[in-house]
Amino acid sequence: QVQLVESGGGFVQPGGSLRISCAASGFAFSNYHMNWYRTPPGKAREWVAEIDKDGNTYYADSLKGRFTISRNNANNTTTLQMVSLQPADTAQYYCQTFLNSEFYWGRGTQVTVSS
Repeated sequence: QVQLVESGGGFVQPGGSLRISCAASGFAFSNYHMNWYRTPPGKAREWVAEIDKDGNTYYADSLKGRFTISRNNANNTTTLQMVSLQPADTAQYYCQTFLNSEFYWGRGTQVTVSS
């Protein structure tokens, strides 16, 4: 079955950096687009970034230049590198994919930015 497992979240001070990852299994990872979303506390979920199967990347306008999405098809992972983190980046971060007419989500990893 399709599984997405996020890791790497944690506590970071403002201005710091963090890299979170998503390990995928149960499907032909290299053939599918991968997305990152986040849900800030008390707010709606928002799209963060996408990497398509060819490695092209897309970002939410407000995050361009600070977040970088990448993928490694050899080990079925997608990574989100985040720099210059601010308290507003505090959120549960999820990876997501769409295949066979269904959306699949991981359980998320918490990123907390605070001094």
